Amino acid sequence: MAQDDARAPAIDRSTMHYGHDLQFGTFITPKNDPPQFAVRLAELSEASGYDLVTFQDHPYQPAFHDTQTLLTWVAARTERIHLAANVTNLPLRPPAVLARAAASLDLLSGGRFELGLGAGGFWDAIDAMGGRRLTPGQAVDALSEGIDIIRGVWDQGERARFQVDGTYYRVDGAKRGPAPAHNIPIIIGALKPRMLRLIGRKGDGWLPSLGYMQPGDYAAGNARIDEAAIAAGRDPREIRRMVNIGGRFGGGGGFLNGPAAQWVDDLLPYVVDDGVGTFILASDDPGTIVHFAEEVAPALREAVARELRAADAAASADSIALSAGSPSTGSGNGGAASGNRPVRNSTVLAKRRDGIDYDAVPASLAADAIEPGDAGYERVKSTYMRGGAPGLVLRPADAAQVAEAVDFARANPEVPLGVRSGGHGISGRSTNDGGIVIDLSRLNAMEVLDEERRLVRVEAGARWQDVAAFLAPHGWALSSGDYGGVGVGGLATAGGIGWLVREHGLTIDHVRAVEMVLADGSVVRADATRHPDLFWAVRGAGANMGIVIAFEFEVDEVGALGFAQLAFDASDTAGFLQAWGDWVVDSPRDVTSFLLMGGSRPGEPPVAQVMAVIDSDDPDTVVARLQPLAEVAPLIGQEVRLTTYESIMANAADGSHAAEGEPTARTGLIGRITPEFAADAARFIASGATYFFQLRAVGGAVHDVPADATAFAHRAAEFSVVAFGSSRHQTSERWNELMARHFSGAYVSFETEVGPASVTAAYPPATLERLRAIKGQVDPGNMFRDNANIEPA
Repeated sequence: MAQDDARAPAIDRSTMHYGHDLQFGTFITPKNDPPQFAVRLAELSEASGYDLVTFQDHPYQPAFHDTQTLLTWVAARTERIHLAANVTNLPLRPPAVLARAAASLDLLSGGRFELGLGAGGFWDAIDAMGGRRLTPGQAVDALSEGIDIIRGVWDQGERARFQVDGTYYRVDGAKRGPAPAHNIPIIIGALKPRMLRLIGRKGDGWLPSLGYMQPGDYAAGNARIDEAAIAAGRDPREIRRMVNIGGRFGGGGGFLNGPAAQWVDDLLPYVVDDGVGTFILASDDPGTIVHFAEEVAPALREAVARELRAADAAASADSIALSAGSPSTGSGNGGAASGNRPVRNSTVLAKRRDGIDYDAVPASLAADAIEPGDAGYERVKSTYMRGGAPGLVLRPADAAQVAEAVDFARANPEVPLGVRSGGHGISGRSTNDGGIVIDLSRLNAMEVLDEERRLVRVEAGARWQDVAAFLAPHGWALSSGDYGGVGVGGLATAGGIGWLVREHGLTIDHVRAVEMVLADGSVVRADATRHPDLFWAVRGAGANMGIVIAFEFEVDEVGALGFAQLAFDASDTAGFLQAWGDWVVDSPRDVTSFLLMGGSRPGEPPVAQVMAVIDSDDPDTVVARLQPLAEVAPLIGQEVRLTTYESIMANAADGSHAAEGEPTARTGLIGRITPEFAADAARFIASGATYFFQLRAVGGAVHDVPADATAFAHRAAEFSVVAFGSSRHQTSERWNELMARHFSGAYVSFETEVGPASVTAAYPPATLERLRAIKGQVDPGNMFRDNANIEPA
């Protein structure tokens, strides 16, 4: 692949640059003898620091592995390096099938797959016009159709029927998805003018081989691509310029045929003049791979940095000189100042929402931010129950980045702001429509601070099943709701009514300190002695005060537990509700129970599902605690076992949610279940206004904490009541008619209604007055308002 370089020695270093970070890759022959040959070179490429490893795609060669299979194997054997074919032979791989294979590999590898694509040969295999071989022009058209199908399969957010009635490919109602883990770039290997124009219209990268090009061909190819991109309404910077190279170290002279320093001199013009962002070394020699990585790559990066600094300095001088004359159009480096900010294609840009200054997203957040057109959007736009369509999801990884995200949100005051830890968000406040979401899922670290005190630090983006698994080896647990997929941050700032609540209290009762970012971007630590008022407010109203990024919890020693799942014939619904409530309140504190009912099926009795945790490893004790309840109504299903808290909480899948619509959730807190409440609850359930009616025990240890000790003030409650429904069932109307009069408070995390009434239900007057005063100190502009909003005093 080596060639003589006929470039003139005088080079204008600033004529073209597309603003991409310089990357390096390897191009490896997929030999299958020995079978691990290519795999070992891929592992060497990663160990040597390369960004990308690529393989030819010639499935008809008996001496070669199937490249798609090889890529999968290499992905499993590596951790960091990206992978691609160089390039995929599309005629032999149907585009819809290839799209799903690519998305699957991208998901399995954690977003490390890139789709190299080429016209290749064998178009007669798919030719719909009589089985003859396609002309070059027809091959370009077929490749264009294939790209449309690939992107259509990936676009899981598009709800319209997927239909392509092309000349070469047809799709009629194929299922979309899965969406890949990241925006997989389509990198096209081509040299001919029509193919170059296709890259300008639809490609994300251009990958020719330098050995097949004459001096000036690369610049001419760039010009054709850029012209086509601009004509299609695209920014040419969307397209990464790449090139396969080859040569020898220590040779007798000539282009890429000499020492490392000569390689640097030979390749440098391709970066600063032609905007090459990726060099891919074609070699199966381990020594050459290592030598290039150690001697050429770092030296070339430094040389490029020097050239760009000089170009920027010259541009600045020109700008000063021109300031008194005609307006300057800027330097000619094509966006070198863009740094690590990703260049999104025009399809993604078209889906941006109004009101958000996307260009001002801090550089530290830009690479991991997700926009509506991005591949990962479907996995972050919604919560567990509520569909969302935010305009931007920021995913900070540390306190400094959270502060930057807050600063950015403050600079966009007219759009909604949601804060999400685990994405569960029954209330719906951790997503929105057209706004900003600060997603804390990357802040998920956990550590033991003090073994003797059982003091642990947990970041807000962790999920409770992961916390339970972290604590289990120590023989510890922390009561934390009933679902392992809930994020720590949302629950531990609201209350936390979990499986051990009657014995060990609310989750907030175990918080000893918090680290949080306030509305002005400052990072503070709050505990009983530092910012004590803020510490008081965070435990029950934290979503109004700022973003908690980490908690220090004092956890409990918890061993084996009894866990019962019982189903009762609740034909006498009111009678069963009251009997269950009496059993809970009269039981020892080592019993915590939740009850769930919904609408009954025609011809079948209503069923009450009861779950209970008994903190005992003695089977006789567990049975004895349950026996009084078992005698209340016919038992139609049961499972009772000894288990662990970790096992009970291990009930969630991954952290992504794909809910749609806007369900209604209403909630209230009560004391003992009275006959009047039980009767009205039975009528409410029978009306069909709810498909999920749950009561959770709250009493016991919750009563031990004074009402004014935390912002969660309803310490006299025995039960939390929540009902889910939808507008067609008129859930709220029936709730207000039958249920509202029985409550003495509300639990903020389960309420979807917004407005002053929901706030006053959650916080008694004295508590609310104090919260408003604290809010006025830490968030006077009411930035954190898209929740159960406490307006600042």
